[in-house]
Amino acid sequence: MELDIVKNEIDVIFNKENSTANKLQAVCDYLETTISYYDWVGFYFKNADKNELKLAQYTGEETEHTIIPFGKGICGQVAVSNKNFVVQDVSEQDNYISCGWKVKSEIVIPIFVNNENIGQIDIDSHTANIFTKNDEKLLEYVCEKVAKIL
Repeated sequence: MELDIVKNEIDVIFNKENSTANKLQAVCDYLETTISYYDWVGFYFKNADKNELKLAQYTGEETEHTIIPFGKGICGQVAVSNKNFVVQDVSEQDNYISCGWKVKSEIVIPIFVNNENIGQIDIDSHTANIFTKNDEKLLEYVCEKVAKIL
C-alpha cells in the first residue's frame, strides 16, 4: 500500500462528495476496493445517549451486528478503551463477536470529536496477521478527516 497515494485519494473523496453520508460511503468503497485485504469496511457511531454503537455506512457482506453494546466485541471494547485495537488473529480473542467464518483479523480505530470518542472505523480481513503500522496510520488519518466533518 502506498500510504501517501491512498491518503491523497481520501482527500479527494472528502473534497468531492457533498454530504457526510456520501463521504463515509465513498471512503468505505474506496478502501475496500483499493486495499486487497480490506474485506469489510464500516463506520460505527455512538447511538445517541445510549451505551451502544450503531452501524452507519459500510461496504462488504451484510452483518447482523448493526447495534453493538459498549464493551462487547472489538468495536465495543474500543468504545470503552478509546484506543486503537489491532487483532491479528480473531480466534485468539475471548471477547470477539464473529461476523462470519471468513474473518481472520480486525482493526478498529476510534474517531474523536472534542476529545470524545463518538465512533470508529472497523476493518475486517479474511487474512490473519495482515495489519501493519501503515494500516493504523492510514485509518487514523481517515478518522481525523471524519472528525472534521461531524
